[in-house]
Amino acid sequence: MANTTVQPVVDAVPETKRKRFNWKRVWRNWQLYLLISPVIVYYIVFHYFPMYGIQIAFKDFIATKGIWGSPWVGMEHFNRFFDSYYFWRLIKNTLGIGLYSLAVGFPIPIILALLMNEIKAERFKKFVQTVTYAPHFLSTVVIVGMMMIFLSPRYGIINHFIEMFGGQPINFMTEPAWFKTLYVLSDVWQTMGWSSIIYLAALAGIDNQLHEAARVDGATRLQRIWHINIPGIRPTIIILLILNIGSVMGIGFEKVLLMQNNLNLESSDIISTYVYRMGIQNAEYSFSAAVGLFNSIINFVLLVVVNFIAKRVSETSLW
Repeated sequence: MANTTVQPVVDAVPETKRKRFNWKRVWRNWQLYLLISPVIVYYIVFHYFPMYGIQIAFKDFIATKGIWGSPWVGMEHFNRFFDSYYFWRLIKNTLGIGLYSLAVGFPIPIILALLMNEIKAERFKKFVQTVTYAPHFLSTVVIVGMMMIFLSPRYGIINHFIEMFGGQPINFMTEPAWFKTLYVLSDVWQTMGWSSIIYLAALAGIDNQLHEAARVDGATRLQRIWHINIPGIRPTIIILLILNIGSVMGIGFEKVLLMQNNLNLESSDIISTYVYRMGIQNAEYSFSAAVGLFNSIINFVLLVVVNFIAKRVSETSLW
């Protein structure tokens, strides 16, 4: 009887001390918590608090009645979207651009980082970094404007080269078959240098003694890249791959909208542009909220599934 009575008391004491110790540690490092507090406030105000408006996806939102006063309609807006003519076209285009971007745009920054890491001439290395980083600072409007100029069927330099070799000019910006390729390649050109920074940082953390030992054993440069550099940055690659797959359906509408026209709409109409068209232009706020929520749920499911697979296969994951 004595043992059963004393044991809970003994177990409870360390738990109390542990809680007190945690609060003391927080108070002792209050400067660090104060430093991170603006970020926490930002996410609460601009990311979590707006979730309150998600309920309009399940209501027939009427501005004069407000969110609480609008009547509930349940899954009506979702069923309307699933049964619409545009559903499969939007899914096909959004998923097609997302997977295309992932297949082409994800490995190129890794390759660029591996190549720049092997450059020994510092001046040339800085020049390459400057050239590849610079497009990141151009706005989307400027990028699309450059594409329209370079790909113009009458004045574009690309079509001038095509005509020089006996071909016929191509109106790239109005051809549905060219839309995804133009979108992905221009995006890769704009972002590959900036995206390679995190891989360069990971490569800088690899112990140089591993390379020295590999040189002593007679390993070539390619063998050192394959057996030392790539395994060294593998956790970074996996984490970024999870994040990229988790946003494969989250294509921003700005660039697509600027490149979009009535002639390439068959290939360029994606979920985000559809939400913009229905929500902003047609003022169907509840319906557009339902479509956007559906897209976010798909991204969340992809993120959780890919994170689970990565954790089982490589023991590297977000959580």
